[in-house]
Amino acid sequence: QELESEFRGSGWNVIKVIWGSYWDPLLARDKDGALRKIMMDTVDGEYQNFKANDGAFVRKHFFGKNPKTLEMVARMSDEDIWRLNRGGHDPQKVFAAYSAAVKHKGQPTVILVKTVKGYGMGKAGEGKNTAHQAKKLTDEDVRYYRDRFDIPIPDSELPKIPFYKPADDTVEMKYLHERRRALGGYLPQRRMKADEKIAVPALDTFKAILEPTAEGREISTTQAYVRFLTQLLRDKALGPRVVPILVDEARTFGMEGLFRQIGIYSPEGQKYEPVDKDQVMYYRETRDGQILQEGINEAGAMSSWIAAATSYSTSNRIMVPFYIFYSMFGLQRVGDLAWAAGDMRARGFLLGGTSGRTTLNGEGLQHEDGHSHILAGTIPNCISYDPSFAHEVGVILHHGLKRMVEQQDNVYFYLTLLNENYPMPGLKPGTEAQIIKGMYLLEEAGALAAGKKKPPTVNLLGSGTILRESQAAKKLLETDWGVAANVWSCPSFNELARDGQDAERWNLLHP
Repeated sequence: QELESEFRGSGWNVIKVIWGSYWDPLLARDKDGALRKIMMDTVDGEYQNFKANDGAFVRKHFFGKNPKTLEMVARMSDEDIWRLNRGGHDPQKVFAAYSAAVKHKGQPTVILVKTVKGYGMGKAGEGKNTAHQAKKLTDEDVRYYRDRFDIPIPDSELPKIPFYKPADDTVEMKYLHERRRALGGYLPQRRMKADEKIAVPALDTFKAILEPTAEGREISTTQAYVRFLTQLLRDKALGPRVVPILVDEARTFGMEGLFRQIGIYSPEGQKYEPVDKDQVMYYRETRDGQILQEGINEAGAMSSWIAAATSYSTSNRIMVPFYIFYSMFGLQRVGDLAWAAGDMRARGFLLGGTSGRTTLNGEGLQHEDGHSHILAGTIPNCISYDPSFAHEVGVILHHGLKRMVEQQDNVYFYLTLLNENYPMPGLKPGTEAQIIKGMYLLEEAGALAAGKKKPPTVNLLGSGTILRESQAAKKLLETDWGVAANVWSCPSFNELARDGQDAERWNLLHP
């Protein structure tokens, strides 16, 4: 009833399959509702207990709750009472429910089915919490299972527990073949690669974020991402396949410009006049909109992302979802779904905004993400980066498109983005591959004052927000301490770690 009320309250059509056909005669005789009342009053734990015992136990503890119901089963044997089945184990009831669901129009349908844990295992596990732990059945248990389901295997063969397959000309096999053909094939299968081929625009298409910022101009890596996305949406081949997904204010991430460019998807269109209608970039909802604005619903947004990220397999259509969230919340709240996405070979981009523990401090710890890459690193096919500069964002996103769209690799990308504004140095030709690997030399050690001995030299490594502090430290070391310093940008410590682990494994196996 709790599940039913949840679904009905959300506008779903609900079909419940609780009682099997053997209950129908009893329910037909239940004129005053005594049996129905017991059914409603009995809790799940009791129902489990009934199936873990026998017919005599059910007679006493279920029907015995009311003299009228006890009289109702007076002429039934304990075996008859035990045979009273749950709806989920009655093929006719299940078929009727499915047929009703298919015919229902105008709203989604959910079928709530009641079954028995360990069904068919008898004393070995039926209705018992230990059903999952049963590793092996005794000969007696196997014999019980055979007899219960009328499987034609002689006693002499039972110890081997042989595989049973009905003959090809039996009704069962003919039916199964018919249904598999109607479903389009014999094995449920994943499409490993989409049949279509889509070319990714060249890297220099995104030169606006690859070049140094103009004198006196500052931007954030979040702005760089939005510029990349805006340019990608203009591509005739790949643009229509992009799925931007939001769960919070688009303006926080500077994405309001997309409202006018591609609109927010709404199956019913704009049904109200937005409060910002007088602005150029107002909240524009449209039936053909491309942005998915999911509200404060991280799990729903992640589910939409997974649907688009696996479309290449389920629908033979390549889609490229970009789901941006506050990095402090994203993977913490949908970690299970992020792992499931890896299991399902999802392909797309997750982006964690306002990361790095340097901004939005006025809101307390809620935006103090310094650990989401630890979570991302636990998912083997999640490729994670913590870029500091616009050109790094451009190179990484372009590389991700090449891997997931052109090469159709089974990976997805996670990038953290910053909202600090500062000058961007631009891409040094030849460093693209090093950025992807996770580390490149950003600033070489400077020459110190003449006449001094060769100074001590240190290497400073940084990513995300801390890299600019590494640059500041270099100046202090060289100016105040006479220590030369190389500054290395490390867009992905996770990829560096994995590279090291791969090298260790190779060396271990190839001494």
